[in-house]
Amino acid sequence: MAGKDFRGRAEELRRIITDHDYSYYVLTQPKISDYDYDMLVKELEELERKHPQLITPDSPTQRVGKDLTKVFNEIPHVYPMLSLANSYDENELRDFDRRVREGLGQESEVEYVVEYKIDGVSINLCYKDGLLSYATTRGDGASGEEVTANVKTLRSVPVKFREYPLSGYDLSDIHIRGEIYMETGDFRRLNDERVEKGEKLFANPRNFAAGTVKMQDPKIVASRPLKIFVYYLLSREGAIKTHSDGLVILKRLGMRVNDAYKICKGIEEVIDVCRGFEESRESLPYEIDGAVIKVNSLPFQRTLGSIAKSPRWAVAYKFKAKQERTLLRKITWQVGRTGALTPVAELEPVFLAGSTISRATLHNMDEIRRKDIRQGDTVIIEKGGDVIPKVVAVADPERKGRSAETAVPLSCPECGSSLFKPEEEVTWYCENSDCPAQIKGKLEHFASRGALDIEGLGESLIDLFVDRGFIRTPADIYSLRGRKDELIQLERFGKKSVENLLDAIEKSKEAPFHKVLFALGIRYVGSGAAKKLADHFGSVDAMMNANAEEISTVHEIGESISQSVVNYFKEEHNLEIIKRLRAAGLRFEGKKETASKEFFAGKTFVLTGSLEKHSRDDAAALIEKSGGKVSSSVSKKTDYVIAGESAGSKLQKANDLGVKVLSEEEFIKRLEE
Repeated sequence: MAGKDFRGRAEELRRIITDHDYSYYVLTQPKISDYDYDMLVKELEELERKHPQLITPDSPTQRVGKDLTKVFNEIPHVYPMLSLANSYDENELRDFDRRVREGLGQESEVEYVVEYKIDGVSINLCYKDGLLSYATTRGDGASGEEVTANVKTLRSVPVKFREYPLSGYDLSDIHIRGEIYMETGDFRRLNDERVEKGEKLFANPRNFAAGTVKMQDPKIVASRPLKIFVYYLLSREGAIKTHSDGLVILKRLGMRVNDAYKICKGIEEVIDVCRGFEESRESLPYEIDGAVIKVNSLPFQRTLGSIAKSPRWAVAYKFKAKQERTLLRKITWQVGRTGALTPVAELEPVFLAGSTISRATLHNMDEIRRKDIRQGDTVIIEKGGDVIPKVVAVADPERKGRSAETAVPLSCPECGSSLFKPEEEVTWYCENSDCPAQIKGKLEHFASRGALDIEGLGESLIDLFVDRGFIRTPADIYSLRGRKDELIQLERFGKKSVENLLDAIEKSKEAPFHKVLFALGIRYVGSGAAKKLADHFGSVDAMMNANAEEISTVHEIGESISQSVVNYFKEEHNLEIIKRLRAAGLRFEGKKETASKEFFAGKTFVLTGSLEKHSRDDAAALIEKSGGKVSSSVSKKTDYVIAGESAGSKLQKANDLGVKVLSEEEFIKRLEE
């Protein structure tokens, strides 16, 4: 065969195999037998083996890499991967619709798209010029870990778009959101095989999928039956007007879209669809734990924007949780990093919603008393949001021979110290800030993946190090290098494992300021709020010098967060930890780029209506970088309101108070000055 013929045959085989992949993995409509398919792949492999120059990055033979992935690099998300706010009944859906219409300044019905909420692992796919560039996990929402090599093994993820380019759309640099999952039948078969081999069972399909996506060996990932549904297309250009249009485009590109989605006019139609979804739940081949409702209009989505953790234009409607009965053997008490005591039910193991449950939360004493839960009861358990097991009721509250009523411990179960309960709370707390459980909880949070991500420093090691007196505060972690010889002598520890741990600790010093701020464990300051505070103030020193009112001017930061931040920096103990962490080399300053433009400096702005060229979050970031402040409400202290199309009550209030109003064009002009 001549060289040109080799090249032509290789191109033909790649096209034929890719078409069959699409038919089998996306359309689930195979056109040839497995044997015939394998013969095509073997022919292509043989051609590429003899003529390596024929291999292309998008060849079906290149899906499964040969190299192990030692490190999953962190990549910032171009578009944040926010989580969804949850709703649990139909009235909460109506409240969501009311907030949407108020935010849009309109009384008429809004068009929504309703989709299955797949119980899987969120993923972000970046495509450039029609080719898969990289894939990342959700991570903390601001950045995720690159898992490209593993995601490429999923044949339902096209390495190259099936139809590209598309006339009328600039799709040269886009991001696609999806959910990787495992079907329940495949999961059961997998566990049945492990039973026969005497191996430990996997807990549930979601955890299995999450663990597989982060495996080091792509060949193992390729051997596991993972699938994907994609559900959102993000691009910078504005030709795509609705979310449903985006789904149609994704299908044309060769992506696997769940066709069960419904376009609804108004919230009552949404509610009817949600009822139907819940009724059909048990008949589906995969786990769903609810429905996702999204405003269909993309300009409306941009107008509504988002808060620190979730978009205002979407909500998750969680289905009623599945329930089971089991015996409550014992009630124990856990102490968290804030000193809060949480009662836990130790249960007779029972299988529920895809996993075996042996422990469940009892929340607090008020809940225990209200439900009259006692040791020895037969109880009804469910998974809250199909995730966290909880006891919802006693199965037979009238039965005879029940044990004594449950009572709060007389002292902390971890350290024996006294307990106290703030007047306005239902939770009891250990008063000893040196309680080992609190110390361990704070250290676990500090080293966790969402915070400084110190690989290897998990719960068991922290328990060991605290018990040995090696560490008590996060700052002590950075003194462990001085104990290297002692660490090597510990049981099940060796020189290499100690070096790996110390290297991970050293690497954590590269974490950006917002992650360090989150790692400190300030009450109410989650990862999203930490990012907003870090971006606004730029350094921990600026935050320390701010009062609660100044902190609350930060976009989407409320009173409870601002007061908690102020209280944290009042404590000498906390200031000493920050001093030591800073000396160890951690970053307490960000890349705040305040241009300090005269027009914006020191002024307060409010955004309302739909902006054509900016999302609200982008506009807020530009204002803050220029030295201004962004508030969510109009008051006499507001300097300017920036009003876009369909501006509502905020514009009216600005006019009533005599606050100056800028159009988007005037706002852009001021930025360019």
